[in-house]
Amino acid sequence: MKGLRCMAVVFIVFLFASPVLAQETVKLIVYEDGYVKVELSIIPDNRTVPIIVSVPEHAQDVIVEDPEGNPVDFQTINGTLLIYPESTELVRVSYYTPDLTSKSGIVWTLNFSSEVPFEVVLPENSVIVDLSDIPLRISETSITMPPGNQSVSYIIESPSPVQNGQESPLKLILALGGVVLGAGGVLIWWRGKNRFDNGGAFEDSLREILKSDELKEEEKLALKYLLEHGGRASQAEIRDALGIPKTTAWRMFKRLEEKKLIRIVKGRKENWIELRG
Repeated sequence: MKGLRCMAVVFIVFLFASPVLAQETVKLIVYEDGYVKVELSIIPDNRTVPIIVSVPEHAQDVIVEDPEGNPVDFQTINGTLLIYPESTELVRVSYYTPDLTSKSGIVWTLNFSSEVPFEVVLPENSVIVDLSDIPLRISETSITMPPGNQSVSYIIESPSPVQNGQESPLKLILALGGVVLGAGGVLIWWRGKNRFDNGGAFEDSLREILKSDELKEEEKLALKYLLEHGGRASQAEIRDALGIPKTTAWRMFKRLEEKKLIRIVKGRKENWIELRG
């Protein structure tokens, strides 16, 4: 009986939910390992009933928020998001998934179905080898596909081949520049570490902010952790130290960045958080 009641409740929710959207934009960011970040912007036509959004089976780090980054209430039922927009006029949904891509040999294929045109941002050095339909727009590694069941096949090229065992002058210049920038980054980080170790105006002002009521408790703990660890740490390190979920940490870092207290440094495998000096 309990199972039947649960099914009845779910049926009623879906009956009164709103699958029709006044406006929707879709963006897919594809990574080299096949993971895809899906970003949706939705303007609901009726904010008094839930919005239905289907998500893949292995969707991860699902975030539903308003334009200011505040969380919007939602629940997941059988691979479907029921979003309750209430007072917000725009809902932003994002998640990561490995379910949209497949690989055969060296060829990757992205498959996606959409009722509206959608943008696909392919990894750097990608070359498109097949399309299911004529694209609406192509710009470097970005392509906009029309609505429907669409596929984009591509390969990721290796760096330009060397000739006679020698790198091209341009590659040598870029490589040298990378070494110089890397060394410069280490030097900047070391100076920043020494500055935080030895104290300074920024640290003093930051400690004053920590004493005020301007920040939430987890934000204060994150900033204290950075102060105690040289002004820099990985997102995962801070998240583990505070014992908070990924989505909560993500929103926290975005708020601190907007307050100009930290900067988020994109890394190849993980992001780093730095105090602004």
